[in-house]
Amino acid sequence: MAKLSITVNKTRCIGSGDCVETAPTVFQLGEDGKSEAVNATGAGDSIIISAARSCPVKAITVVDEDAGVQLFPPPKK
Repeated sequence: MAKLSITVNKTRCIGSGDCVETAPTVFQLGEDGKSEAVNATGAGDSIIISAARSCPVKAITVVDEDAGVQLFPPPKK
C-alpha cells in the first residue's frame, strides 16, 4: 500500500455519500453533510481510488505521496 493523501473539495462536494458507501472506513459525512477523509489507511489503494471515482462531482483527489503522483483524477496532459 502506498502512502496516500486524500483531499475532499468541500465546495464541490454535494454529500451524495457514494464514497462512504464504497469505503466506509476511509470516508464519512461530516456535520456539514459533506464527505471527509477520516482514515487514509482504512482500506486498500484500489478501494480508495474506487471511492474517489464513485463521486458524482469528482470532489476527491488521491495522491501517492511516496511517488509524488496524483492517482485520481488523472493529471491532465
